[in-house]
Amino acid sequence: MTWTKLDEQMSAWSARLVSEVKVSDADSRKFATIIAREVRFLPALAKAEILDASPVRLGDRLQELQAFQGWMDIVRRSAPSAFVVRAQVFTQNYISFVYLPEACFRILSKLTPSGSCTRKCTRFLSNGRVRMFRNAIAHANWSYRGDFNAIVYWARKGADPQENLERFEVAQEELSFWQSLSRCVAYAAFSNF
Repeated sequence: MTWTKLDEQMSAWSARLVSEVKVSDADSRKFATIIAREVRFLPALAKAEILDASPVRLGDRLQELQAFQGWMDIVRRSAPSAFVVRAQVFTQNYISFVYLPEACFRILSKLTPSGSCTRKCTRFLSNGRVRMFRNAIAHANWSYRGDFNAIVYWARKGADPQENLERFEVAQEELSFWQSLSRCVAYAAFSNF
């Protein structure tokens, strides 16, 4: 399978991949290809552990991701109403930040080599502001900013449930990067077992 199209799509995020995720500039330009290769060549024991980590088959997860992408493509080609766009945002955030970390990123983070693109990405997508955003999505602590150019969310910086929720914002461009990264890593990983 060739990853050229996804590599090209992700190259739009090259500067962020380098500055935020800490991948090399060269890796940022062949990003999907590198993730796919890293997962394809994981040791057999690591692959077995990944496959055993969930009762849901990876093939079924890949089909769900492909169905989601098909729906996103249909919405993009149509002239959707505001209701459809809001449902799209809700679904995309759930898939990118709740479903995929549980289905893919946590176990990949544990079993991929230190310093690999895959580990850097899965850690980025499971920690810091992305983790706080994930928790806000999972616990219904988010809303649109008044101009709809950002999402306002409330989250705890740490793991202490007694800690007060703090207010944060994620602008559309940053959110688009997070979503693109999440879906790229999952698609490349799910396709290489």
